[in-house]
Amino acid sequence: MRGAAVDRPVLERIADRLQTTRQFERVRLTHSESRLRLRAPLDPNYYPEEETTAELTVQWFQNDDFYLHYREDRAGSSWECRWDRHPSSHDPREHFHPPPDATTPGEPATWPDGYRDVVTVVLDRIRRRIEQLWEA
Repeated sequence: MRGAAVDRPVLERIADRLQTTRQFERVRLTHSESRLRLRAPLDPNYYPEEETTAELTVQWFQNDDFYLHYREDRAGSSWECRWDRHPSSHDPREHFHPPPDATTPGEPATWPDGYRDVVTVVLDRIRRRIEQLWEA
């Protein structure tokens, strides 16, 4: 995985998709740890607690490996999870790091082939998480 190049056009298409929803404050591509990634903070108005901040971070590579990491911070605690497809010494290539702390090793998982479908899975899970917060 380390040799795979970042797929900038896919990251740009994902950014375009996320910008079509009011759920995200702003979407931008940044360099972090020498890698290009998409960072998309969510609008805090979607959360029941005023002090909540949340962000979706995406890395997508030309070999279709990826990391999508969701993290929210509220009231002095954090909740996070990650959807991954990449070679790993402790997980199958496709796996999920479950909430509340995105533990490693993760759990085996199966993800759709295309980035559009993967993003749909992730956005649906984030939507369900926000609904749970409102119901609590």
